[in-house]
Amino acid sequence: MLMREKKVDKFFLTVVILLLLLGVAMFVSASLGFLTRNEKTFYTVLFTQLVLGFGLGFVGMYFSYKIDYKFWRKYSLFIFLGSIALTAAVFIPHLGWTHGGAERWIKLGPLGTFQPVEFLKFGFIIYFAAWLSWAKSRVKDFKFSILPLVVMLGIIAVILLKQPDTKSLILIIITALAMIFFANVPIKYLLGLILGSIIVFGVLVFYTPYLQSRIKTFINPAGDPQGSSYQIQQSLIAIGSGGLLGRGLGQSIQKFNYLPEPQGDSIFAVLGEELGFVGTFFTILLYSFFALRGLRIANRSPDLFSRLLVCGIVILITAQSFMNIASITGVFPLTGVPLVFMSQGGTSLMIYLMALGVVLQISKYQKNNL
Repeated sequence: MLMREKKVDKFFLTVVILLLLLGVAMFVSASLGFLTRNEKTFYTVLFTQLVLGFGLGFVGMYFSYKIDYKFWRKYSLFIFLGSIALTAAVFIPHLGWTHGGAERWIKLGPLGTFQPVEFLKFGFIIYFAAWLSWAKSRVKDFKFSILPLVVMLGIIAVILLKQPDTKSLILIIITALAMIFFANVPIKYLLGLILGSIIVFGVLVFYTPYLQSRIKTFINPAGDPQGSSYQIQQSLIAIGSGGLLGRGLGQSIQKFNYLPEPQGDSIFAVLGEELGFVGTFFTILLYSFFALRGLRIANRSPDLFSRLLVCGIVILITAQSFMNIASITGVFPLTGVPLVFMSQGGTSLMIYLMALGVVLQISKYQKNNL
């Protein structure tokens, strides 16, 4: 079986670079609302995103690109256990930081905070890819594929639901289902997992008031325009006012005192207002190219571990991005997930860039005959 010369996938790299450039431009523009209210906060947010997120992210991306991908398989268990311990550390007094009733952050002194769940997402993908590649043909056996996954998801769910961080749990489950599919696990097991996930989510909604509120808002987005429906209403106003070509970069009105978290999970609404339909279409096209090219790299990867590793990383980033876009446009209930490469979140950006270094490293070893 012939292998390509060791050259990185330039198309995939180009798409990533375009998304990052667009992300920087939109983040700076969306953060201008801080400048009118608190200049210090504006520069702090820029420092965290651009220096810590992009800066450390590119350093991590470079090193993960240089490291042979088999390294991640060798140390997968330690990485996964370490990510679980780090995520659980948010509950340690004086170490964890609570905001808006959620315990999801760890304090880093003057450097601010970081969300360890981003490490957990990456750690899970690495270990589950290693497990499935170890099991190989035995993945058709329930106890070698589904049972270990249920145990892993159970441990993760206990930690994340206590924070609470339902959206991250949903993203991990979606990623796990995609990896199960790519590993050729029997379809009956996959359907069973999907059904089980739907039932579990239904139970969560039944017992969780804030999830009930979001479902009600999704069903009737105009029901409480000054309360639970405020964000979706303002987001739709912003996107609608952008028209075909938008108001122009930096010219959004909604980001000033109207949109909640314009530099966060509402950033796609700012993009729609400033760049219009053409800008939003181009953005969605870039994320679609990212997904398609990424899955092509996965299909052409040299072995099962690399195939599942790339699949997990690409699906996680794609699912999170489209979940954000769908929720801000009213196609999906509001989730609060950030838009990858654009929304505020230095930890998320740093980890995702490091993960993309792994994808680019694996892209050098694609098979010719697939």
